[in-house]
Amino acid sequence: MRFNHRAKYGVAIISLLLLSVGLTGCGKSSAKKGDYTPKKLTVEFVPSSNAGTIEAKAKPLEGLLKKELGIPVKVAVSTDYNTIVEAMGSKKVDVGYLPPDAYVLAHKQYNAKVLLQAQRYGVKEPNDQSTGKLVDYYRSQILVRKDSGIKDIQDLKGKTIATQDTTSTAGWIYPAVEMLNHGVNINKDGIKTVQVKGHDQGVLSVYNKNTDAAFVFQGARLLVQGDEPDVMKKVVPIYTTGKIPNDTITVRGDMSSKWQKKISKAFKDIAKTKKGHQIISSVYSHEGYVDSKDSNFDIIRKYDKEATKLDK
Repeated sequence: MRFNHRAKYGVAIISLLLLSVGLTGCGKSSAKKGDYTPKKLTVEFVPSSNAGTIEAKAKPLEGLLKKELGIPVKVAVSTDYNTIVEAMGSKKVDVGYLPPDAYVLAHKQYNAKVLLQAQRYGVKEPNDQSTGKLVDYYRSQILVRKDSGIKDIQDLKGKTIATQDTTSTAGWIYPAVEMLNHGVNINKDGIKTVQVKGHDQGVLSVYNKNTDAAFVFQGARLLVQGDEPDVMKKVVPIYTTGKIPNDTITVRGDMSSKWQKKISKAFKDIAKTKKGHQIISSVYSHEGYVDSKDSNFDIIRKYDKEATKLDK
């Protein structure tokens, strides 16, 4: 199914704005108080690959977090990042695994608080090998089939591109903005977009010739290499973006400072255990967590501002 991302991006922003207005009387005022003490913690995230498989891998986090925090914990998979942002604004979700762009929206609309940033091993070409060095950033890539004849961004005019949700930093914002900086507008120039669920599906859409190109995070080909051993030979990057701040662990805006510290400590401590590390590594390729702050995401705000030019 094809989607008009220009319209979808506007709808996403408008819906968040409307929801924030509706919650002004309760959500924003209580968010400023910062006195919320959870009796049961609800954690949600959007999977980067098969939802059912990822949810099963993440479920054991419930027990580990319960042990650290002393309260019941529910871990669930959401349909998309906008859904988590809105759920945090309406106080249905306490903790969100949010990519940088979704965090920026949550902070702007509902005063959500970033606690941690993930650490991953850096990735290098030609086959997405690990650098062996932990970093707090990643990159997005534009993938095509090696036999497609597509060599650079200019060749994407008139083609079909698989993308993620419009709030996905690697699956939409960064590659779309950097394409524009190279003179190609994804909303124009005869380009058609297809939204897929998960970066693995983006890779497969190119591999199976369903789309000409895909926006994915660097290293996404490894997600399908087990099923398609020749993916590295057949699907190749033609462009790699600048650095993107790693995923966040973010809490709703009215979370008390005491519980912000408890939740931060819990995730950091769990990541250091054998079982905990195995879970976060299998779910998001996270290797650990470090403290974060809002200013780390000013670069995302810059890209968001540049993204508005796509509609001009």
